[in-house]
Amino acid sequence: MKIIGIGTDIVEIVRIGQMVERHGEVFLHRVYTEEEIRYCQKRKETYPHLAGRWAAKEAVMKTLGTGWSKGVSWKDIEVRSNQMGKPAILLNGGTQEVAEKLGIDEVLITISHCRTFATATAIATANE
Repeated sequence: MKIIGIGTDIVEIVRIGQMVERHGEVFLHRVYTEEEIRYCQKRKETYPHLAGRWAAKEAVMKTLGTGWSKGVSWKDIEVRSNQMGKPAILLNGGTQEVAEKLGIDEVLITISHCRTFATATAIATANE
C-alpha cells in the first residue's frame, strides 16, 4: 500500500450547530448526503456527528490537494458507518474522478469528537 495524501481537520461543534440553526435544511442538503443526514439525526447528539462528517470531508479534500475546486464538492464525499460504527469514505462524481487521476484506490478515515471539537484524519492510499 502506498500513501498518496494525508489530511486532517478540526472544527468547533458549536459552529456547525449554528450553521444548522441559521440555515436549516439548506445547509444540511448542501453539505451532507441523505444517508449522512439520517445517520446523524438518529444519534442522541446530532451536532457532534455532523461536525465529525464536516471534518472528515475537509480532511479528504486535503488528501486530494484540491479544496473545493477542480470538480470536488461536499456531497461527492460521503461518510458511511458500518454496524460497529467504523467510518468509511465513498467518493462520487468529480471527487472520484480527481482521486482516480491521482491513483487513489481508497481513503481511510478516522473521526473523533469531544464536547467542543470534532476532528478527522484521512489517508489516501493506492495499491502497489
